[in-house]
Amino acid sequence: MIENQILAPKIYKENYKQNFIEIEDFGDDTVFKLLRNGGSNKINLYKKSIDLLSKIQKIKQKKIKNFKGKNYKIPIYENNKLFKEAKLFSDWYAKKYISKKRLPTINIEINKQIKFLLSNLKLKNETLVHRDFHVSNLMRYKKQLATIDTQDALIGNRAYDLASLIDDVRFKSNKKLKDNIYNYYLKLSKNKINKVILLNDFEILSVIRNMKIIGIFARLAARDKKVKYLKLIPYAWKLIELRMENNQIFNGLKGLLDNNFPKKIRNLK
Repeated sequence: MIENQILAPKIYKENYKQNFIEIEDFGDDTVFKLLRNGGSNKINLYKKSIDLLSKIQKIKQKKIKNFKGKNYKIPIYENNKLFKEAKLFSDWYAKKYISKKRLPTINIEINKQIKFLLSNLKLKNETLVHRDFHVSNLMRYKKQLATIDTQDALIGNRAYDLASLIDDVRFKSNKKLKDNIYNYYLKLSKNKINKVILLNDFEILSVIRNMKIIGIFARLAARDKKVKYLKLIPYAWKLIELRMENNQIFNGLKGLLDNNFPKKIRNLK
């Protein structure tokens, strides 16, 4: 990213054997913090975030030299990896609310629907995907926007980071703002992207990503006693509902989720 004029932390020192690295400090001004305090500047902050995303997506390298001078090929964000991540919903969240007797059957059906949705993705895996491109990982530094937490980047679908930013569970935004951000991304693409295909992949990846997030937050609470993440789950459900609302491709998954996770459960923190 630094090679491509994107502001990302420089690594000053490292000692992997002792499990530490020393990296550049960008301060405290995350976009999340700025959005909370920004009032009417919200859309401008999001537009700058989309500008940064567009710049990241123009990076062509798929092989790089790491800081030790060794060759590193950036892995592909394949469907089987997306599936394993979404499966965290079944593995950690579903078991909290479904009886042991019914759980295997329900999980098989949910996972079948996830695989169906993944099979309907249309865009190629050819774009650098930050993979955690959300407002807590974007920072204002030296009057620019910088990105941190880039270590999990892969080559994948351009709609993934877009969904990560717009349907971010950490910061609530209304449908109008979400649409404005999405349309700004389309404007930047200058008709180079098929709008129907992009929307298809955006909605699928948003739903699958937020199912993964629900699973991760349930795991953090159950395994690591980090219960603060549970308060974000109701909004993750709202984002899933928003994207499934008017798209028939989600009919199978929507039916399963509606029948097994009613509103009462979805609102639990």
